[in-house]
Amino acid sequence: MPELPEVETTLRGLTPYLLGQSIAEVTIRNAHLRWPIPAELPELLCGKTVQQMTRRAKYLLFNFEHGTLLIHLGMSGSLRLLTEYQPADKHDHFELLLQNGNRMRLRDPRRFGSVLWQVKGDTHPLLSQLGAEPLQATFTAEQLYQAAQRCRRAIKILLMENKVVVGVGNIYANEALFRSGITPFCPANQLGVAQCEKLVMEIKNTLTEAIAQGGSSLRDYVNSDGKQGYFQQHYSVYGREGQPCRQCASPIKMLRQGQRASFYCPNCQQ
Repeated sequence: MPELPEVETTLRGLTPYLLGQSIAEVTIRNAHLRWPIPAELPELLCGKTVQQMTRRAKYLLFNFEHGTLLIHLGMSGSLRLLTEYQPADKHDHFELLLQNGNRMRLRDPRRFGSVLWQVKGDTHPLLSQLGAEPLQATFTAEQLYQAAQRCRRAIKILLMENKVVVGVGNIYANEALFRSGITPFCPANQLGVAQCEKLVMEIKNTLTEAIAQGGSSLRDYVNSDGKQGYFQQHYSVYGREGQPCRQCASPIKMLRQGQRASFYCPNCQQ
């Protein structure tokens, strides 16, 4: 699943091409994504100009004068910027044609993504309960510590709850916990302030480095120009079960927490 670095990479790749452009045509080839694509989008968007492009958690927000287009990449989605016409693939479900002839096309083989509309002045229900952005100043060690003190579940589970911090995801939670020397199975309420300070710092560092590498390309993800990310080449633990730890050479282990795989070094993470 594309996580925050992949979504941020996509945003940065699309912004120079879409910002300030007006929409000439909206094509909905398959409306049956996680939620149905609103049938009124062509009427809402045609002739309107993209005034701002931002990200909230894993949602891409395209702001117009009268509302916001929300796009989530789901499990397997990607947004492609096409400067020349190419025939649509069977998994290309949604497309914006810009006045300058460029196209933004959503490809989503598993159809867990979403394309939604938010009326100006409203907050979409999917955005209303989201927690702190991990790369902003609002995500602090004190904020994480207070949330952790109220939670008996494992710290990795807490990091993946969007009401506390958004967009960290499984890959980067594994990596940040390794860098912090914290086992993913540690009950959150057993963390001290110093551990929370280290963990917040490493979450920010891990995500920043992943964005600089274009994110991680696992399975279907590519960025807006069709290229893969490279951060997976720098994983310390994720997907490395049985391989030697890069710090101590102990074999990396994997256990499941809920429905997600947790990778860790039993020697480096206590």
